[in-house]
This record gives sequence, C-alpha cells and structure tokens, in this order.
Amino acid sequence: MTARGRTLLLIAAGALYSGLSLGGRMFYLSALFAVLSMLFSALSVLLARRSLQLDCQVTPEETPRGETAHLRVRVRRHAPLPVSPLRVTVGLGDLQAEYTLPLNRRTPALEVDIPARHIGALPAGVLSAAFTDALGLFRGQVSCRSTVQELLVLPRSFEVAPLRFLDGEDGRALQNRTTEDLSSPEDTRVYRQGDPLKRVHWKLSARRRELIVRKFETPAPPDTLILLDCTPPASAALWDALCETALSVAEMQAKSDAPVRVPLYGGQAVEFLSDRSGSVAPLAEMLARQPLEGGTEFFRVLNTELRRMRRTGATVIITAQLNAGVVEGVKHIRRMGPSARVYYITLTPDDPSDRPYIAQLQQSLVEVCYVKPA
Repeated sequence: MTARGRTLLLIAAGALYSGLSLGGRMFYLSALFAVLSMLFSALSVLLARRSLQLDCQVTPEETPRGETAHLRVRVRRHAPLPVSPLRVTVGLGDLQAEYTLPLNRRTPALEVDIPARHIGALPAGVLSAAFTDALGLFRGQVSCRSTVQELLVLPRSFEVAPLRFLDGEDGRALQNRTTEDLSSPEDTRVYRQGDPLKRVHWKLSARRRELIVRKFETPAPPDTLILLDCTPPASAALWDALCETALSVAEMQAKSDAPVRVPLYGGQAVEFLSDRSGSVAPLAEMLARQPLEGGTEFFRVLNTELRRMRRTGATVIITAQLNAGVVEGVKHIRRMGPSARVYYITLTPDDPSDRPYIAQLQQSLVEVCYVKPA
C-alpha cells in the first residue's frame, strides 16, 4: 500500500466514524466509495502481478572488451484492469539504470545497450520491476530472479614482439633440450650416410646383411610458460591489461605450434594448455571468469613454478607489481636456463621507484617490456 492508499484508508475510517456518530448518509457514501476504490485498486494490482511476465535476452552472450552488447526486455501482460507504467531497474554490470514501460497490449520491448568496459563475467538483466494501480493506492512488484543473465566480456589480443630463445633457438626444437633420448630406442631403419656408428644394431645388421641403425624417441619441444599475476590489482584497467597481454603472448606462440602453458593462481585455480589446433579461445574464457579476489602472492607463484624450468624454453612473467620478492623470483627462473621476459603493467612507466628493480632484471639478462593500460 502506498502513502496515498493509507491516506484514503484513514479518510474511509473517519467518514465511517462520522456516519456512525452523526447519522449522515453522505458520510456512509464517502466511506463506501473509498472502500470500493481500494478494492478495485487491490484487484488491479493482484491480477496484473499474476499475469505479468518479463523475458530478458543478452546478445551476444560473449563480446570482446570495448564492444557493445544489447539487452532486450519484453513484458507480457494479460490482465484487463488498468495499471500504471512499469518502472524497470536494469543492472548493467556495475551500473544501474531505470526505465519506464507502459503496460498495455502493445507494450514495446525495451532495448538497452551494454558497454563492455572491463573483462569479466558481468550480470545483466532486470533487477527490479514495480508498478501501481491506476489510482496509485497499491504497489506491485514482479519477480526478477530468472531475468538476470551473464555477459562474458573477453580480453582482446594485440601484437607483441616474438620471444627470444637462447643460442638462436626458435622454441619448437631447442637443440640442447630436445635431442634424441638414447635410453629409449623406438624403432630401427636402414643406415644412412652420416649416421654415427654407435647407433648401428650389429646383431640385426648381421642377420639382414645390411647396416641397420636404432631410432630413438625425440622428446616433445619445450613449453612456453606464461606466469600471470592474479592477485587483485589496484584497478580494473590494470586487470584488463594483464589479461590481454597474457592472451596476446599465448596467441603468438600458439600460431607457431609451440606448446603454451598458463597456470592461473587466482581465486579459481586453473591451468591452460594449448592443444594441437593452436586455439587460445579457452584461455580467453578462463581469464574472463577469473574472480578478482584471493589468489596466491606472485613471488610464491614464481618460486613454485621453478620445478617446470627444465621443460621450459621461454618464460613470460606478466605482473602489475615490482618488489624485491618478484625480482628475486624472476632472477631464479633466469638462472635455471630458459629465457625470460617481463611485461610490467603500469600507469606510470617513469616512476623512479621502479628503476632499481628494472636495473636488477636487466643485469640478469631479463628482457623488460612496459604495457600501459588503454
């Protein structure tokens, strides 16, 4: 009941009291009119509430950051009694907007543009919907539990410089890490000029009366390891730059058929491993669904990932913070053998407090690249 309805209820009670006290017919008619008005209003709201239906649809359900999605809200009503226009509160991620829709048989659909400003899984839909009867005596609300949908804002990739591998290696076949495993003979074949004699299978050669050499398994090429700082950054713009840098590096390496690993130590611990198709679409979705809360401290992540360095050809470290712990972790990785590149995400690339850390990394032959959020 609205304030107007409570006022009319007091008027009806006063008119009835006056009629009983003074016996005037006009007081009884006033009380009766007020009661009938309230019954009519209550019935209008009740029927409208039961017949109202809200349908929401977000198109597209996934969109890159910077694009615009669309929310379509349709209202259906079958009650014959008149009510006021529907006041709809629409949630667009972290934004809210209020709209008014007339409730009649030809109620138009509400079209709302949703700006995909930041990466993440954003709720989009009707948060609340309310209306009153034609007299404004009672207020009704529509259930909106099933109208909120998810808009997945994905990171965009950009061009990055190719990774530099040590000793002229290309990351697909490091000479000092992908030579044949002499302890794992795989098959035999006919001797070719230039084959070392130590691989000759002498017993089988004597039996076949031709030189036969052993073939050994060749280990798979080393991985490109991308370590992303998943601790909550200072702003959403920094997180956007972190995710898009990781996606860009992974996409570049996947195009060259290089194995890519991206362990995420955030609020949701997952790991991405590129498949044979070289697609990084699952990584984009993983980054978009990563909650910006919790997460392991980044210097601990660097120390944990030292165990993978023997199978790693190049390591890419992406962070928005530089401190003594992070710098020491990167230097340990570089000492383990693989080349290392650091992408430092910062709004102030000329900050003098970062120069000592940058100098230490460069002295350890670590490549440092700056990325400024757009």
